[in-house]
Amino acid sequence: MNNIQLGIHHLSFTDVSDHTALYKRIYPDLYKNYYWSDDFSPEYYIAQAKAGFIAVTDHYEGKELLLPEIQFSYALLDFKDLHVSRKVKRLLNKKELQLEISQDLDKVVAGINSSHKNNWLTPRYLETLKATRDIDKNFKMIAAYIREEEEVIAGEIGYIIGKTYTSLSGFSSREKKYHNYGTAQLVLLAQYLEKNHFAFWNLGQSYMSYKLAVGAKVYERQAFLKRWIEATSSVLS
Repeated sequence: MNNIQLGIHHLSFTDVSDHTALYKRIYPDLYKNYYWSDDFSPEYYIAQAKAGFIAVTDHYEGKELLLPEIQFSYALLDFKDLHVSRKVKRLLNKKELQLEISQDLDKVVAGINSSHKNNWLTPRYLETLKATRDIDKNFKMIAAYIREEEEVIAGEIGYIIGKTYTSLSGFSSREKKYHNYGTAQLVLLAQYLEKNHFAFWNLGQSYMSYKLAVGAKVYERQAFLKRWIEATSSVLS
């Protein structure tokens, strides 16, 4: 696979594990963000995540690949900046919505699959996420969601590293009666993370307006990495 040509470069386990490779070659290269790998092992996934990459999947010549991205910019939420709109405040005052946290990813993945037609969260990717369980004490996959009448209405999956939480993918019901439930889930999750002493929430891609609407700020790569390395090296109290 090393002769594959995607316009992006191969990212090996050594690359994401080696301090010199990251700091001398990969992080400073502001012409590149996406890389590729055919390594779906949980060890590789954890290593690239700890290095600040966020991976999706794609196919090339019939082969499924991981596409780890070291983004040009990231949307980070510091909890003091959380913005709760009046509509969401009314919803939370009216409904006794409870955020649930679980390692049962399937509770949310079913909703993601039904909501997103072009879904990069493939069965093989999900298998890798599940396989990360109990491999590294500083890495944990979770599902965060809200239910009504036992139905999961809105939720997401992501991972905890050190004192950070990173979103991967999520969904909210498109039924009119559940309008604003998706934002309510974000607000409840932010409050949960603050209560449990997380440093910040990494919401990933910075161009999506809903992230900025809840108070996230945009950090360019180098500024992000400075905060990321410090917070992922710490342990939650």
